[in-house]
Amino acid sequence: MSESGSTYAAAGVDIEAGDRAVELMKEWVKKASRPEVVGGLGGFAGLFDASALARYQRPLLASATDGVGTKVDIARRMGVYDTIGRDLVGMVVDDLVVCGAEPLFMTDYICVGKVYPERVAAIVKGIAEGCTLAGCALVGGETAEHPGLLGADDFDVAGAGTGVVEADRVLGAERIRTGDAVIAMASSGLHSNGYSLVRHVLFDRAGWALDREVPELGRTLGEELLEPTRIYSLDCLALTRTTEVHAFSHITGGGLANNLARVIPDGLRAVVDRSTWTPGAIFQLVGEAGSVERPELEKTLNMGVGMMAVVPAGSVDVALTTLADRGVEAWVSGEITERTAGDAEAVTLTGDHAD
Repeated sequence: MSESGSTYAAAGVDIEAGDRAVELMKEWVKKASRPEVVGGLGGFAGLFDASALARYQRPLLASATDGVGTKVDIARRMGVYDTIGRDLVGMVVDDLVVCGAEPLFMTDYICVGKVYPERVAAIVKGIAEGCTLAGCALVGGETAEHPGLLGADDFDVAGAGTGVVEADRVLGAERIRTGDAVIAMASSGLHSNGYSLVRHVLFDRAGWALDREVPELGRTLGEELLEPTRIYSLDCLALTRTTEVHAFSHITGGGLANNLARVIPDGLRAVVDRSTWTPGAIFQLVGEAGSVERPELEKTLNMGVGMMAVVPAGSVDVALTTLADRGVEAWVSGEITERTAGDAEAVTLTGDHAD
């Protein structure tokens, strides 16, 4: 008697579970919409009515793509899947807004070792909530099951976003002038960068468990590490409407100095004073637990700053008021000066953090 033929299910791919996941996520995707979205979930491509761009004189489309790195390991180990999507959205839309672009829509890609419909739906819920916070639509995505390559509980997420900005309103280095102020916006914690270092230090070296109560944090280690990335896109767009802004910098992998340097023009430099803020306790804990020197921390972690704005000195008061009204902790952290022959770096960090 011959063996029965091989099937996709026997190879580890459950099509029915995938269909169930789509049904469960529909309610969340529906909430992350905009008037320009055409049709619903289930097509081969998401549709967005581009006639809405007719109000622009010369619309430029901006695009960005990203993931959340090894932070997904924290979500997996804690069994909490409905926040990691907000991290994904933040990583994408806040790259878009740096040039002044309004995020319009996103698509996502979720790769799993095994489709657990409720788990996939929870991830999409977080993405949809993030899109709502960012003012953009979630127009589609893909869930891929990769048995044999990923363990049953393993997963990863990535996404891509599209935004639009008027050509003569693009922000960036060419607008920055001597005397401009550098405004820092507080992060919600580690955000979604540096987790390979954090995991190595706190798990491998210090031997801490995710359920460890950490007095300095006021909660468990796992709760701190899973804190969602703050999404700044609507706050940044509000700034561009209320006052003059020359540039933004999204502080992600590479730290504050390296990311801010990307928008500083030749001949100028940003001088940022550490004494203007105190990083959250998690940054000090990582440094102490792993004997990580300050230069290594600063080039890996955001150190308490998630976004920076460069504005004319005369715009500072309005900018800070606008951000405060929106619940964003912000402060003047530095200024733009001439770069002399002895200034090798575009960004100089001075002083020590306040206690």
